[in-house]
Amino acid sequence: MQLEFHQVDAFSDRPFAGNPAMVYRLDSWLADELMQKIAAEHNLAETAFVVREGQGWHIRWFTPTVEIPLCGHATLASAKVLFDVYGEPGDTLSFSSQSGALGVTRDDGKLWLDFPAIALKPVANKQDVERALGVEAVDVQGSAELFVVLDSEQAVRDCLPDMAALARLPWLGAIVTAPGNGHDFVSRYFAPAIGIPEDPVTGSTHCSLIPYWSQRLGKQALSAFQCSARGGELFCRLEGDRVKIGGYAVRVASGQLLLD
Repeated sequence: MQLEFHQVDAFSDRPFAGNPAMVYRLDSWLADELMQKIAAEHNLAETAFVVREGQGWHIRWFTPTVEIPLCGHATLASAKVLFDVYGEPGDTLSFSSQSGALGVTRDDGKLWLDFPAIALKPVANKQDVERALGVEAVDVQGSAELFVVLDSEQAVRDCLPDMAALARLPWLGAIVTAPGNGHDFVSRYFAPAIGIPEDPVTGSTHCSLIPYWSQRLGKQALSAFQCSARGGELFCRLEGDRVKIGGYAVRVASGQLLLD
């Protein structure tokens, strides 16, 4: 059996930046164990698998170690592949997922994710979080992810977590964010518990970042930058209980996985 794959750098307008994701368009689902092995073989933050479902697509995402409920950059990458490689008509794609209905629209070169906004709640054990991240936090909130606000972009850039300690905390990962110098806000994302020490650019974390910064700054449209080593720019809008997350994407490789 041969399976066609495509690698895309998401949230970037050039190769070797943004966040790389692997995309497989399948005729039918493979066994979960096999999809997990394929994701481990590619060893990227996420590998996405999509299967036609009615007029849309069902999408699943795997890190090298686990399946996850939501991923932005690999959804952006999947849309790039479906539009550019497989010639999907129109300018809007619909996806079903563990996190409900998702959409991607292309407009003037950008791809826009339509994702659910995620509400935050206060977190009690602030000191444990600060020790694991090696920071002094302005605020600590959370959902499935930790949400840690620092006082400056430089503090975000300088953050050096204790990955073992962070992995022991009862969250999927930690979002670290602050007001930006050239953007409305910046962030980084660390998730060692699910096999991602640091994710280069994370669309799904902006489901909580956008509502938080929209309320704090009094703006519906925001610019964002994830200041990892690769880095990535995101264009953000809050629309009721949904967030729109825009960015560019570049296909950098295609090939075949050979399975006998």
